[in-house]
Amino acid sequence: MSAALLAHLSRTTDPRTTLRRFLALDAVVTTANGLVYVVASGPVGRLLGVGSGLLLGLGVLLVVFGAGVGHLASRPEPSALLVTAVIEVNLAWAVASVAALLLWFSPTTAGSFWIPVQAATVAGFAGLQHLASRARG
Repeated sequence: MSAALLAHLSRTTDPRTTLRRFLALDAVVTTANGLVYVVASGPVGRLLGVGSGLLLGLGVLLVVFGAGVGHLASRPEPSALLVTAVIEVNLAWAVASVAALLLWFSPTTAGSFWIPVQAATVAGFAGLQHLASRARG
């Protein structure tokens, strides 16, 4: 992905701002997803074919992680070490989601759609954050 495309996606040419915007977007999406899992773990679990207890636990984890990513995004100069940690956790989440789908879960049709879509979204955040982090230097 070129620097010009990154700049277009984030609507800025400042690499720090680009990174902070991708972190902030990740934080919003992650926290919102987590809140849905916490508030509606039963209905969402039935829709996806995933246990409500697992979704509740994952929801709490996502809310905490999203808040941490949001805090990192609010920093004028996000720590390179913490940005790398966010990228690695995002990649691990994406891989674990696909592995769970293939090895452990017996999802509904909606779950068979949702799990890879959210894994791809999280992997996309990791990729954008990685590229923005590299552009920042």
